[in-house]
Amino acid sequence: MGSPRYVTIAAELRDRITGEKLGPHTLMPSERELSESFGVSRMTARQALALLEKEGYVYRRPPRGTFVAEPRVPFHIGSFSDEIILAGRRPSAQLIWAEERPPTPSAREALDLAGEETVHALHRLRFADDEPIALETTYFPSAITPGLLERPLTGSLWHILRAHYGVVPADASAVIESIVIDDASCARLQVRSASSGILLTRRTYTSEGRCIEFARDVYRADRASFKVEARIPAPVDGG
Repeated sequence: MGSPRYVTIAAELRDRITGEKLGPHTLMPSERELSESFGVSRMTARQALALLEKEGYVYRRPPRGTFVAEPRVPFHIGSFSDEIILAGRRPSAQLIWAEERPPTPSAREALDLAGEETVHALHRLRFADDEPIALETTYFPSAITPGLLERPLTGSLWHILRAHYGVVPADASAVIESIVIDDASCARLQVRSASSGILLTRRTYTSEGRCIEFARDVYRADRASFKVEARIPAPVDGG
């Protein structure tokens, strides 16, 4: 059995959008126009548009219609601020809370901290222009970042590390997972309840291999995409 008709229609419209045949904020064909063009019911056309809206390719502005959304912001694993600037947009951050405290078990293990050592923990909402994109919860060893919480924390934290502490991020790794965003985070990110999200569990290292940052970042799945590049290893057991 093939895919439902609305899925096929959504796929064709998605290809038009990603192929830049339909630019951002272009008015999409109406349900009536789609039903006539594809020879389907208006209900099927409505389902196709609803699927594209859920995926973040279009947005609705009743009664004007449905429009093509801005493309997702492309990210590599690294600096949020740098990636937003490369995308031609303006990065910023809203500090939600910041405190010195004992690390979580995950942060303790990642940062290789002893029993009594503390971390500087920050929770920030990150923006591209004025659009909320991600929520970051970040941990730094307090011992290497004295006075961090007294500094302005609405810009690049990596810039602060370099400029004030002589700590230079050199490498980063992350585990990427698909999640359902909790209600409080949905409200901050201005998305519907139970929206899909992308969870990055990140570690940042110096050139000497010391982990100096542990973070858990939640991105809107409809506004962010991640590019991952890797060398292909040799086959295992001749496979």
